Parts: sequence; structure tokens; C-alpha cells
Amino acid sequence: MSLPLLKLGAVLSTMAMISNWMSQTLPSLVGLNTTRLSTPDTLTQISPKEGWQVYSSAQDPDGRCICTVVAPEQNLCSRDAKSRQLRQLLEKVGVLCPLILNCRTSFFQVASTLIINESENVQNMSQSIEVLNLRTQRDFQYVLKMETQMKGLKAKFRQIEDDRKTLMTKHFQELKEKMDELLPLIPVLEQYKTDAKLITQFKEEIRNLSAVLTGIQEEIGAYDYEELHQRVLSLETRLRDCMKKLTCGKLMKITGPVTVKTSGTRFGAWMTDPLASEKNNRVWYMDSYTNNKIVREYKSIADFVSGAESRTYNLPFKWAGTNHVVYNGSLYFNKYQSNIIIKYSFDMGRVLAQRSLEYAGFHNVYPYTWGGFSDIDLMADEIGLWAVYATNQNAGNIVISQLNKDTLEVMKSWSTGYPKRSAGESFMICGTLYVTNSHLTGAKVYYSYSTKTSTYEYTDIPFHNQYFHISMLDYNARDRALYAWNNGHQVLFNVTLFHIIKTEDDT
Repeated sequence: MSLPLLKLGAVLSTMAMISNWMSQTLPSLVGLNTTRLSTPDTLTQISPKEGWQVYSSAQDPDGRCICTVVAPEQNLCSRDAKSRQLRQLLEKVGVLCPLILNCRTSFFQVASTLIINESENVQNMSQSIEVLNLRTQRDFQYVLKMETQMKGLKAKFRQIEDDRKTLMTKHFQELKEKMDELLPLIPVLEQYKTDAKLITQFKEEIRNLSAVLTGIQEEIGAYDYEELHQRVLSLETRLRDCMKKLTCGKLMKITGPVTVKTSGTRFGAWMTDPLASEKNNRVWYMDSYTNNKIVREYKSIADFVSGAESRTYNLPFKWAGTNHVVYNGSLYFNKYQSNIIIKYSFDMGRVLAQRSLEYAGFHNVYPYTWGGFSDIDLMADEIGLWAVYATNQNAGNIVISQLNKDTLEVMKSWSTGYPKRSAGESFMICGTLYVTNSHLTGAKVYYSYSTKTSTYEYTDIPFHNQYFHISMLDYNARDRALYAWNNGHQVLFNVTLFHIIKTEDDT
């Protein structure tokens, strides 16, 4: 039972007690036991005994009498002690009648308020029940829908179970086809083993010649110089013939890195010229990815490590990014806040060519994952000079363009389906672009695109990102190595390529 109902019951009980006391006690006090009251539907009629008169009365709002007080007539002896007590009692009773009327009125007001409040509470409960009913219906519909979906899934699982044998047969046939494709490689591997034996023999002959030459230094004239010279030339010819059988290879493994030096900011580039002669080992160093025009040159790796600069170049333009390349004695870089490529000759100290790379995004429109205005990446491999970038026309995916090294004209382009913004870095080896999936720890070569076949494949070639952040990664065909700028460290990665050996039947 609610609190308002308890209050209402308490008020009713109190009013009943007061009314009962008034009806039973007062008449006996004033000698009115013979007073007759009418029914509630009529006015109260009082028949006092002779010598008594109506002293006071009280009526409710409907005109019904709720209290009447009679008293002896005024001509009775006023000195009588009983009369005085009676008058005092009458005065008190006269005060009680209005109080009873007020109490009854207040009672009805309180009762009405409590009933109205209870009515509102009942209405609110009715609304809550209606909302709950709607939610229940909605949940029931959801359960029915889920039941339908579960039945559909059950049917699909049954179908998969029925088709399992068919799928196994199909997969077995695919494996058999792959094995048939691998069978032609067996003769190639056999030829590779034969060439490996030849290389071992060459090494043994070189050791023998070296020992002979050492002996000649001790005792000149003991051997015929012309004969030795002819043997050396013959060995060199045979080695070159063996090397000609090795075509461009496919990337299989990346090992390292070897830390060459720690210097500069987190971002930068360092490189050597892949077309330089064996005696020319100059190193070029370009710190930061923007707001810089200074290129530092070192005569060798040893000078680079020790910090012995041989020359400094002040470029006419600031560069953007870290994806520059030195190729055949010239520096190729992206001009800041543009898609213009600059060719700068170190020997002449001036710009030889510049050209806009049409539609290429620039200034962090399509950078690598690390940003740094790395929109346009210039690189070189065994085939030539390349530019890797992205365009709106190719939906922000990577575009590969082969460039003329003299005029910077685009000779041919390939559009890939790999988003430039999802690539950590990229590099070219033998006309194939290799793309990493991140510049942070855990990065790996994830995607490759062959410009020879215009096909792509997803790869899984991990490498050790020792210093956690790579902002430059380029392949050098002469060194067969990857040059990297690894969070302020200049490092080298070795690469393992799978070579296809040409046999005499292929020529």
C-alpha cells in the first residue's frame, strides 16, 4: 500500500473518533440524552426539554448539521454553581463546533488532493506499461528476425558440408597444376648447380694465380709473364660469360641492417651513384625533408663516417621529401611545393633540365605513410631512371613512370591499384617496384608490381627496422644493397635475389 493511502486512512480514523466522542459525550454532559437527530439527508431537529434553548450549531457546505449545543434559558438562576459550570462547558463546546467544521473541510481537501495524486500515479504507471509493451513487441520482432537469419545460416552450413568433397577435389587439382608449373624449373636448378661448380673452379684458379703472382714478386723471371697474362685474360673472359647468364633477379630476402653512421635529424637521404666506376665511391648527404638546399659530398664511405667533407653544393631550389637519387653524375630531386623534377649536375654545378610531372600530386597530397612531402619518389635500378607518385586520375593509387635521364620526359607509365598513402616506402629492382606496408616497426615488403609483365602480387618479405622509423629506402644496383635513413641513422640492407640462369638453349 502506498504512503498517500496510509495518510488518508489515518485522517479518516481520526475524524471518526472525534465524531463518535462528540455524539456520545456531549449530550450526557449537558443533559441532552433525549435529543433526536434526523437522517443525514435532512436538517437536524432538536427537541430540548422545557427550560432549555439552542445555544450554538455548525453546518457543512451542503447545509447539513454536524453539531448543535443547547443551554438552559437565561432566566434560570445564574448563581447556581452547576449553572456556572454548565456555562463554562458551553463556551468550550461552542469553540469545538467551528473547529470540527474546519477539520472536516480540511479533511475533504486533503482527501481530494491525495485522490488526484493517486490518479496521476496510476496514469503514469499505465503509460509505462504501454511503453514496456511496445518494447516487448519490438524485441519479439527482433527475435523472429534473428530466428529467420539463424535458419538461413543453418541452411548455408548444410550446403557447405555437402560441397566439402567437391571443394577438396578442386583444391587438389589446383595443387597438381601448380606442381606441373614447377617441373620446368628442375633443369634450371640443375644448370645452376653446374654453374656453381664452375664458380668454385674459378675461385680455385684465382687462388692459384694469386699464389703464383706472390711468388713472382719474390722471384722475378721464374715464370713466363705472357703465359700468366693469357691465363688471367682467359679466366676473366670465362667469368664474364658466366655473369652474362645471370639475368635480373626477383627479391627473395632482406638482411641487416648495418649501421654506417648516426647523424642528422630523423629525416634525410644519403646515396652513391650506381653508374659510377669502381674507383669512384663518392657519397652525397642531404639532411631533412624541407627548407634545405645544402648537399654535402664525401669522397668515400670512410670519409663519410669520419665526417671529412670534400665539397658542398648550394642548390638553386629547395627540395621536397627525401626521395632523391644520384644517377650518372647528376642529382634528381623534386622542387619544393611543386611537381617539378630538377636535374642538377655536380660536375657543372648547374641545373641541366627541369620538367613538370603531369597530374602528379605534391606537397603532402599523396605522401608515404610518414608524410614529409614524400609525394614524388625518384629512383634508379638496372634498367634506368624512374618516378613513383600518385594522381587523382588513378584515384590516389601508385603510378610508375620511366623517365628519360637527359630530358626527364615520361617514356612510359604503369598504373597500379596500390594506394600511395598506404605505402611506407618503395624501391625498384630490375624493373619491379617493391612497396612496404609501413615505415614503423614490423614493416615488410608487402606488394610488388612488374613493369615487364604489367602484373602485381602480394609478398611477405620482412626486414629489421632497427631504429623504428624509416624515411628513405632506395636500391643501389652497383652495390646490390638498400640505402636507408632510419631515424637519424644511415644504414645498409643486403638483398638476396633469385636469378634465372640462361642456358645455351635460351640464346
